[in-house]
Amino acid sequence: MAKYYENSTVYNYTWEQVTQCFWNRYPNPFSSHVLSEDTVCRELRNGNLHSKRLLTKTNRVPKWGERFFKAKSVHIVEESIIDPKEKVLITYTRNIGFNKIMNVVEKVTYQSVPDQPGKTIAIRSAWIDSSVFGFATAIRAFGLDRFKKNCMKTVDGFNYVLQHMFPAHPSSLVPAHNPHLSKAQKIKEAAKHATDHVKAQAEHLVHNLSVKG
Repeated sequence: MAKYYENSTVYNYTWEQVTQCFWNRYPNPFSSHVLSEDTVCRELRNGNLHSKRLLTKTNRVPKWGERFFKAKSVHIVEESIIDPKEKVLITYTRNIGFNKIMNVVEKVTYQSVPDQPGKTIAIRSAWIDSSVFGFATAIRAFGLDRFKKNCMKTVDGFNYVLQHMFPAHPSSLVPAHNPHLSKAQKIKEAAKHATDHVKAQAEHLVHNLSVKG
């Protein structure tokens, strides 16, 4: 039986700020496992912005798992829907390849907190499954543990980017020690500029739709 995991995170930023940050969350000091991101397609449907992106992430596994996981990286499909009228961002992610070994499906919903103006809640649900006979239980347990750890990195990275995108925001506290980017992260930082134009277009569309809505 597939492992199910759910948690929620409240960001002390508006939905508009969180949505803008969503397109700019990589790279950051907490995302060394994310190697690349590419936009496959983006279009408007009934006033909503639909996007599909391809992410490449590292695929570190314990020694016992090397017999099943040969690849050093894995591709992730990320599909998202932004409804500027209802102020809801929903993302769906799933891995490509190695699905029988371990299949991870994740859904995240970002929306404003009704009774807390200026705050946004992210509700995350994930399903981790495996079809490897005799090892499925162990693989599911490993996948769940790794997913939880990556969730912590995701939240830390998201907050890091929010603080740097909106430095004047009351929640943007300057940490006592700012982590320095590694050489690999600096390379990804440079590569990030190649997709800035696409991200800017998406942000512009969301802003226009929000105004119209």
